[in-house]
Amino acid sequence: MREKADHPPGTRHMNLYRRYFDLVASGRKAIEVRVQYPNLRNLAAGQYIRFACDTDECLVQVTRVARYSSFEEMLDSEGPSRVNPDSPREEQLANTRRIYGPEKEALGVLAIGIERVEQ
Repeated sequence: MREKADHPPGTRHMNLYRRYFDLVASGRKAIEVRVQYPNLRNLAAGQYIRFACDTDECLVQVTRVARYSSFEEMLDSEGPSRVNPDSPREEQLANTRRIYGPEKEALGVLAIGIERVEQ
């Protein structure tokens, strides 16, 4: 699964847990969820992200970025199946809040539309 091609200039790097990485790599995950850390505030459509898990990586292009005040608002607006087609809404909410505590959620929530880029 490892792709060792050159990545476009300015490609961002993000790590993912295996279960989410596999969804991205298969093209089944359309929305990546992050909190609005300062380094992500200028993330925009057209940019590239290289997701990595262990030694595997895959390249995606950002199709859009939507901002929300909470994970609940984001899931209700984006639809849970676009975030994780294998997990029900309440499970996704609980898992996301285990990854990002309330102080992180308070920074704001990003729904990053992604499309896998074949290399």
